[in-house]
Amino acid sequence: MKYRPLGRTGVYVSELCLGTMSFGGPDHPVWGAVGGLGLQDSDRLVGAALDAGINFIDTANVYADGESEALLGQVLKDRRDDVVLATKVSARMGAGANDAGLSRLHVMRALEDSLRRLRTDHIDLYQIHNIDRYTPLEETLRALDDAVRQGKIRYIGCSNLAAWQVVKALGHSAAHNLAPFVSVQSYYSLATRDIEHELVPMLQDEGLGLMVWSPLAGGFLSGKFDRHGASDADSRRAKTEIDFPLIDKEKGYDVIDVLREVAGRHGVSAARVALAWVLGRPGVTSVIIGAKRPDQLADNLAAAELTLTDQDLAELDAVSADRVPHYPGWIHRFGEHGRLPEPV
Repeated sequence: MKYRPLGRTGVYVSELCLGTMSFGGPDHPVWGAVGGLGLQDSDRLVGAALDAGINFIDTANVYADGESEALLGQVLKDRRDDVVLATKVSARMGAGANDAGLSRLHVMRALEDSLRRLRTDHIDLYQIHNIDRYTPLEETLRALDDAVRQGKIRYIGCSNLAAWQVVKALGHSAAHNLAPFVSVQSYYSLATRDIEHELVPMLQDEGLGLMVWSPLAGGFLSGKFDRHGASDADSRRAKTEIDFPLIDKEKGYDVIDVLREVAGRHGVSAARVALAWVLGRPGVTSVIIGAKRPDQLADNLAAAELTLTDQDLAELDAVSADRVPHYPGWIHRFGEHGRLPEPV
């Protein structure tokens, strides 16, 4: 297992991060389809991940309505100090008017609940899970900074924010001496490369870490799907009508065709190739992998050892590239022509 710096924190995390969205909620219509794992299966996956060198685990309070955190807290026990533990806040956690969002009231309550469920006195990376347009970002940042100063949080990060929102937050934190975001968690895969246009250049410029969620596009790139449907009726996308994350399916099928060709050349799974591609992208710190079975986890872990050839990368990049250039990126590149003086 290789380790990469988490932004400018000085903390090193494994390039693969164990995601625990599959933990808990066996009877829930959504979380049950995602995984619904119980204590024994969750313990087995965490043990295998740690034995493979993973030191980074990500969860969220909303996963299985808190059960994912609770199971993880039971599983880690005396292994808590072996991991950089990350969780998230903002999603609805109850029926009350203030049981969601990023107000100081909800953030403080949610943090205490997460600490209790995780059976720990601190969270290493506490991330806002989405933007809350009803709460000024400045209030959220002040509440998070208070928790950092109290020792309940080591670092703060964000997930699913636009580049301008992250930069606005960084500016406010710098101006008011508040703990800044050190990382961004975003969706990124061969099926959807949106973050390359604004987010990746921003986080590289600002020195932020990038955690990638859903590198297999919710299982779409796992090798179980093609134009004829799903080969595994137990897969999440086959078991639910939830199309998440959103993708251009026709373009996605073209990607799958090339994925299979590349996988065939290496004698590995399509999923392993898709993960290896993301691992090699500029700016990526850690790729979050999730699994329901030990064999799935083992195959995902093996992606860290797969080296794609120049031919592999050229084919994958070509089929997954945006078919229409994005503005203002294309005009920025146009403006670079003639920027450097001609050689004498």
